[in-house]
Amino acid sequence: MKTAKLDGLLCFAVYSAGHAFNRIYKPMLDDLGLTYPQYLVMVVLWTNDGRTVGELGQQLFLESNTLTPMLKKLESLGYLVRKRSSEDERQVRIMLTASGCKLAQAARGIPKCLLKASGLSAQELVRLQTDIARVRDNLLASV
Repeated sequence: MKTAKLDGLLCFAVYSAGHAFNRIYKPMLDDLGLTYPQYLVMVVLWTNDGRTVGELGQQLFLESNTLTPMLKKLESLGYLVRKRSSEDERQVRIMLTASGCKLAQAARGIPKCLLKASGLSAQELVRLQTDIARVRDNLLASV
């Protein structure tokens, strides 16, 4: 049986690129006191504060049993608060605190650092992100 060369597998390229992203992000996120998944939660909230746990989970492709401990940690750091919805007690809304909003200013240079490290133009990076998201969505739809 002939097997595919590792470097010829798209899944390996995406997987290994993920590790490279983490190496670029780690020092910047260490300065902020955040892990990469926590950073992603904060990015969502900086863009659209007041999301429910379910909405965050959908957007980040995370189950609530993974997301909830992260949210508790971010709450203990003073970056957000979790509040039960007055309209539907089953829903918990996530709201940024003043410290959480201020953290956005400290993180604002991260995308530029990533762009520089990628060696791509902003247009190339957007096109690549769009293509990878389309592959992801197609894969999820085929499961």
